Amino acid sequence: MTAIVLHDLGSRRESRAWFATAARAAAESGDPQLHAWVLAREAMVPLNYGAPRAAAALADQARHAAGTRPTAAAVLAAAVAARAHALNHQSEQARAALTAADALMNRLPEPERSDTWLTYGEQKHHVHLSHAFTTLGDTRRAQESQQRALELSAPTSTMTRTLLNIDAAACSHHDGDTEQACRRTVAALTALPVDYRTGLVRRRALDLYEAIPAQHHHEPAVQELRDISVG
Repeated sequence: MTAIVLHDLGSRRESRAWFATAARAAAESGDPQLHAWVLAREAMVPLNYGAPRAAAALADQARHAAGTRPTAAAVLAAAVAARAHALNHQSEQARAALTAADALMNRLPEPERSDTWLTYGEQKHHVHLSHAFTTLGDTRRAQESQQRALELSAPTSTMTRTLLNIDAAACSHHDGDTEQACRRTVAALTALPVDYRTGLVRRRALDLYEAIPAQHHHEPAVQELRDISVG
C-alpha cells in the first residue's frame, strides 16, 4: 500500500524500493497470485513515469506468475501489459494483451470483482482500457471506457476522475482538436487543490504537452497547458 501511495505522489525511487520489499515478501509467501499482483502494480511505476519497456518486462513477469486462471492479478497484469506495449508503439502486442485482459475479465469470479485493493472490478478495468486505447489512438473505444469508468467512479475518486479527463483530452488532440485538448486538461487540473497537482496527474498532463508538435507551442492554450503542467 505504501508503494502505491508513493507511486501516486510521484516518488518513483521510494516506490520501487517498497515494491522490491513487497515482491520479496510475496514470493516468500508461496502465493503466486499475490506475487503476480505486486509485480503488476510495480510495473505501473515505470509505465507511468517514462519507462514503458521496463513496465512491459515486469508485466510479463506478472502474467507468467499469475498463470492462465481468471484471477484479479491475471487481468491486472494483462491490462498493464497492454498499456506498456501501446506506449512502446507495439500495437499488435497491445491489442493481443487487451484481448487477453477482456477474456479473463469475462471469466473473473464475482468475489474477485469487489472493490478492494487486491481485487479487480469493472471500474478498474475501464480505467486501464481508457489509457491503453487512448495511447493506441483508438479514440472511440477509449471514450467508451472513459464514460463507463466515470459512471462507476465515486465523486470522491479525485485522481482517477482527473486522469480519465486527461485521457479524454488526449483523444481530442489525437482527433485534431489540440486547443480543446489543452483547455480540457487545464480545466481538469485547475479543478484540483494545488497540492493534488503533482505526481501522476502532473506527469500525464506533461505527457500531453510533450505530444503536441513544437510549432504549436506558441499558441495560448498550449502555453497555458505548459504553465500548469511544468509549474
